[in-house]
Amino acid sequence: MLKIGSHVSISKGLLGAAQEAHSYGANTFMVYTGAPQNTKRSPIEKLKVPEAHAFMEANHISDIVVHAPYIINLASYKEDTYQLAKEFLTLELDRTAKLGSKYLVLHPGSYTESTYEHGIERIASALNDVLTDEIVPTICLETMAGKGREIGRSFEELRDILCRVELSDKIGVCFDTCHTHDSGYDIINHFDGVLDEFDRLLGLDKLKVFHINGSLNLRGSKKDRHANLGAEDENPRGRDYIGLEALYAIAHHPIADNKPLILETPWLDGKTNLYKEEIAYLRGNTCEFFK
Repeated sequence: MLKIGSHVSISKGLLGAAQEAHSYGANTFMVYTGAPQNTKRSPIEKLKVPEAHAFMEANHISDIVVHAPYIINLASYKEDTYQLAKEFLTLELDRTAKLGSKYLVLHPGSYTESTYEHGIERIASALNDVLTDEIVPTICLETMAGKGREIGRSFEELRDILCRVELSDKIGVCFDTCHTHDSGYDIINHFDGVLDEFDRLLGLDKLKVFHINGSLNLRGSKKDRHANLGAEDENPRGRDYIGLEALYAIAHHPIADNKPLILETPWLDGKTNLYKEEIAYLRGNTCEFFK
């Protein structure tokens, strides 16, 4: 089953998010539980969760995803930043469960002015402090593009975290096509080979969620700039260097079956997105935009 959706806003509660996703033809979606840049959060009771789940059931929407805010940096050497990250991750795990999601996508972190080894130890230690047997959502570490000193730019780096986590069954991976392409993996011509490497280092059972995004840059650029699927040079947000054919093939690969596939493609002018058209394309339907 193809589960495809996009990032949607939770500003009108989970019900509003579900209704927005439905308007795009989605059968899953991803939200932040509040603004990704700060710690301000509305009480769960105000997010219309029961009404959202009733709407989702009636419209065949399921397996929704939550994305952790960017302010969580488990690799930080700064003690106040590190403690905030652990505390807020604990809160977000609780909110994720209360929203009815099984997946919390998390950027592993950046070691900034420290070292890679120190950053890895900090991430693993934080996860060991936060995770308990009672926690339901899986933390899905996101594959990263490799800009700056962020961790997660290779499957080896994710393995370095995973092998240090005591409750490793609580950890999965979110495979971002833009990030993985930008970090240097050839997902255009050799996606099966990339999966073989993933399986060897992490195990395919760890692959829980996909972010389906084009890239504005050539493979290995380490830039992390998303593009609309298959966009040409005349697109106001730029050309997609991954391309429609490769992204369609990934979405329809057996490894993606029944997993949430989430679009985070750019809005063209701050007011217009192409989620409806992109979802229709990935479903195999025709739409004017992609002719």
